[in-house]
Amino acid sequence: MSASFESARMLRDRAQIGARRSGAIVVFNILGYSLVSVAALLCLIPFLMVISGSFTSDHAISNYGYSLIPKEFSVKAYSILFRYPEDILRAYGVSIFVTVCGTFLGLFLVSMTGYVLNRKDFRYRNVIAFFFYFTTLFNGGLVSYYIMMIRYYHLKDNLLSLIIPGILNVFYLIIMRSFMSSIPEAISESAKIDGAGDFTIFYKLILPLSKPALATIGLFIALEYWNDWYNAMLFITSNEKFPLQYMLYNMLSESESISRISATANVNVQDMPTQSLKLAMAVIATGPIIFAYPFVQKYFIRGITVGAVKG
Repeated sequence: MSASFESARMLRDRAQIGARRSGAIVVFNILGYSLVSVAALLCLIPFLMVISGSFTSDHAISNYGYSLIPKEFSVKAYSILFRYPEDILRAYGVSIFVTVCGTFLGLFLVSMTGYVLNRKDFRYRNVIAFFFYFTTLFNGGLVSYYIMMIRYYHLKDNLLSLIIPGILNVFYLIIMRSFMSSIPEAISESAKIDGAGDFTIFYKLILPLSKPALATIGLFIALEYWNDWYNAMLFITSNEKFPLQYMLYNMLSESESISRISATANVNVQDMPTQSLKLAMAVIATGPIIFAYPFVQKYFIRGITVGAVKG
């Protein structure tokens, strides 16, 4: 009788402990989801204000500031940007071409170089790795870079001048090499025993296992190509080869110049938007590339953390 009573008491205590733990987990989940929701909302509000500001008249922005809902709805900024829609579409095409080609070639070179430098049977891997690292400490400067691209590579007004400069980033190479060092060497050795060659091992085994690093580095490379306007300013002279960012930069510069000249001449420039034009440009420029993030999100955190903890 005493033993059965003790067992019942133990079961009751365990049930109470389980109920308390379940309650604590529920409270923790509620707090966690609430904090994450608030943080996500704080991150989303600025972007919503940019979209709202792009549909607001400059007069309302000057008088009332930025808001989530437009005080005076206006599409003047977008009408200016799309006055010649074929120019916008052509600039989109150039930016997409440069981003896709540059990202593909960049990932190919970074992954293959990282794989070779990670191979322990490659005798000079440390020497070549130091050569790559050394280039991050010293460079020839802008003048030599410009002369090399124009005089020796003959890339003036050539789309390759937008792709080649960002095709191999040493920082991404270090991350890729560190990630590949976490892949067990036994996988490559077993494939060699089965008769696989180096390229087969790289293509069929190493690359599929490196998806987190490829997704993370690919997103970084794509963002760099998409947001680049500096190389276009240096090397591109034809309007039909302007990428989207540089074309928007030129339009904004011209708008601001017109505003300054008109203000100096005491001419009313109320119909020429400047603030809303900047926001409309931001919406047009960030719209397409932001859709790439959901496709790589599941690999993104793992790729960053692995590259962060490896030396």
